[in-house]
Amino acid sequence: MDIKSFCTGIQHIGIPTDDIEKTISFYTGLGFDVALRTSNGDEQVAFLRLKNLTIETYQNHQAALKPGAIDHIAIDVKDIDALFAQVNAGGYDLLDSQVNSLPFWSNGIRYFTMLGPNAEKIEFCEIL
Repeated sequence: MDIKSFCTGIQHIGIPTDDIEKTISFYTGLGFDVALRTSNGDEQVAFLRLKNLTIETYQNHQAALKPGAIDHIAIDVKDIDALFAQVNAGGYDLLDSQVNSLPFWSNGIRYFTMLGPNAEKIEFCEIL
């Protein structure tokens, strides 16, 4: 069976939270839209969408709130330098003091990383 023939991309990434309003505010500040707010039993749930990336966040009061619970979310971008300047000016908790490079793919990538409200790492990446 060829799994690739069934896959179309990331459906969503789950991020538990202890404060769903803070999490929604953070991601909508980055340009995400709230695609759906609902509940699952006693848990509040929100699906946040930025183009083809969807994050499911759910308030379960069991979030690890430490690096490693989710290593990172990589977001494909263009014009990484302009984006870095905008995010840096926005007062977000950047983990990188500059845009970095790696020799991935044919021509390399450029990226930087920041922390989200639940200590998740968010990577902004441009494939060159």
